Amino acid sequence: MSLDPHSSEWLTRLDGLYGIGRTFRPGQIVRHKHHGYRGLIVAVDEVCHAPEHWYVANATQPTRDQPWYHVLVHRSRRVTYAAHENLQPDTSGEPIVHPLMPMFFGGFEDGGYVRNAEPWKGWDV
Repeated sequence: MSLDPHSSEWLTRLDGLYGIGRTFRPGQIVRHKHHGYRGLIVAVDEVCHAPEHWYVANATQPTRDQPWYHVLVHRSRRVTYAAHENLQPDTSGEPIVHPLMPMFFGGFEDGGYVRNAEPWKGWDV
């Protein structure tokens, strides 16, 4: 049986698999530990799905064997792909502004954005 990657069961399985305590969820606001940008998690990959040429071209190469996140970068048109170890929860309480938000998110509740069922294409595009 395949689990929906937006489901809490799938994310809980990732939490246990990697022993990281808590995987970030779609709709959660995060901050990049090194680059400082704020962003919104739109999708989670169990491991890094980026092509090898993309991975080796990065300034750093965090381990591929951890959750990786597609992040809508606040006040830009950019979408980044970040390793779990490079992100932390954002506690500013400030909203996120990004042109793709209406396509993937409905409202805001309980401190996060509500992810809709629109699929994220990720690296399969």
